[in-house]
Formats: sequence, structure tokens, C-alpha cells
Amino acid sequence: MAEASIHVQVCHALPDSSFLRSLKVPAGTTIEQAVALSGLLQEIPGIDLAINMVGIYGKKKPLDTILREHDRVEVYRPLQADPKEARRRRAGSKPAKG
Repeated sequence: MAEASIHVQVCHALPDSSFLRSLKVPAGTTIEQAVALSGLLQEIPGIDLAINMVGIYGKKKPLDTILREHDRVEVYRPLQADPKEARRRRAGSKPAKG
């Protein structure tokens, strides 16, 4: 009997381009294995899975998470600014109402 397989996607977005690859992988494949199989680390060498967060459909997950059929693995870029601090700066620069 043939080994069961699942279909997943691996994606990563950059400011000027994006990476999206659909894969057919063996059932039981982890996020880390899918990223390696996708070729992402070869195409975009600056990615370090020890630093970059990963997730499935916008929810952060550990690298050893087992994938399910039609999961989309997302490799996130580091934040350029703290979102709370950026919000404070924007709120402070608005003119007072009145």
C-alpha cells in the first residue's frame, strides 16, 4: 500500500516579492520538514528558522507541528517596529479634536 500524502503550501512574503510553493508531502510531515522540502531556504538564504517565526494560517506554531491536508505554512519576517510603539507615535502626532 502506498504511503498517504497530503497537499500543503509554504509561503513567505518580502516587501517586493513573495514565495509560494504547493507541495505534496508524506502524512506526518512537520512544518520544518515542509519548509526544507519547499526550497524556500535555498531561494531566500537570509531566513533562519531559529529566528523567524512560523505559523499556519496566521497562527504561530512550533517547527515540530505536524501538518494536515491543505495547511498553508507561513514563514514570517521579523517586525521592523514594535506595533504598540508605532501606534503611540501615530496617536501622538494627530491634532487635538475640539
